[in-house]
Amino acid sequence: MNFDDMIKIADNLVNPRILTSTCEVASVGCVLLTDKGNLYTGIDLDMACGIGFCAEHSAVAQMILNNETRINKIVAVGKKHRVIPPCGRCRELLYQIDNNNLETEILVNENEVKILKDILPFQWK
Repeated sequence: MNFDDMIKIADNLVNPRILTSTCEVASVGCVLLTDKGNLYTGIDLDMACGIGFCAEHSAVAQMILNNETRINKIVAVGKKHRVIPPCGRCRELLYQIDNNNLETEILVNENEVKILKDILPFQWK
C-alpha cells in the first residue's frame, strides 16, 4: 500500500464533532501499515483536561489488540486534508512498543517521508 492510498483512508476518518462542551473527536485520522500487511486506523479524542489521546494512539491500540507491534508506514491527516507529523508523545509510543519501529516510514507532510529514528534522534533511555 502506498502513502496516497493511506492518506485517502485517513482523510475519510476525519469527521470533527463535539461530544460534550469539553470533548471533540475525529479532528485527526491515522492509518498505519504493519510488517504483516495489515492496516489499522484511529481517530483522536481531544479533551479539555488533557486525558484524551492522538489518532496514532488509537491506531496503535487496535494493532496491539491484534498482537502486532511492528509498523512499516504511518500517516496522520488533520482538518483541511492536511498531512501532519506525529507529536513527540506519539513518536515515543511508536518506539517503545517495538524498538524496530525506528525504521518506520512516516509521512511528515504531503511530499516528505522520514524514518522514525530521524525525527526521534535522542531517545531518553
